[in-house]
Amino acid sequence: MYDQNNDSAHILVVDDDDRIRTLLKRFLQERGYRVSTAPDAAKALSTLNSLAFDILVLDVMMPGMDGFELTEVIRSKGDTPILLLTARGEAEDRIRGLSLGADDYLSKPFEPEELVLRINAILRRAKPSSASIIQVLFGDWAFDIARESLTRDNKPVRLTGGETALLSALAATPGQAVSRLTLSERTGGGERAVDVQVTRLRRKIETDPKEPLHLQTVRGEGYRLAADPVFDE
Repeated sequence: MYDQNNDSAHILVVDDDDRIRTLLKRFLQERGYRVSTAPDAAKALSTLNSLAFDILVLDVMMPGMDGFELTEVIRSKGDTPILLLTARGEAEDRIRGLSLGADDYLSKPFEPEELVLRINAILRRAKPSSASIIQVLFGDWAFDIARESLTRDNKPVRLTGGETALLSALAATPGQAVSRLTLSERTGGGERAVDVQVTRLRRKIETDPKEPLHLQTVRGEGYRLAADPVFDE
């Protein structure tokens, strides 16, 4: 559905640098994507009010409202996947972006092909899986691995792409510890980023995030999802 040769994916690129916007638009269009651009946060928000996008590529260092602030505003309104671009590669900035709900983070300068790989990975996580239908149940919650959807009492719960990838990785082996390294590889971020996603997910699924019943820490190993698997026969 969403690969680099499929024009069904519509990308919004937000960057105040005219040259970068032009280059990214041209490069992504050559890979088959539909691409719209915006020079700043105000124009981006205006565009989002009239068009739907499959993924947003946001520069962090913009005048006025920066990429972090824009991410926070966008995430308060919906769950469209967000990839942040920035010349600032410090871990603290990456963690901040992920904490605000971004799905991935790419530091400038970067290879355009890496950007495409990151975009494809995010879009794959955002679409339904073709795997066998498997659910895991924990408390009032149900996570459908095939659809990568979380529900509580049959009501859908919004997850970011990073949260979905984390829950999918844990749900694949319910009750078993998964290392932070493995989770970082599955989610596309570093091990510290995994901790951030765990914290965010616990706020959504735990009655007391400080005393988690479902998403448990396994000291010296990683994390475990205490859940019961359900197989579709």
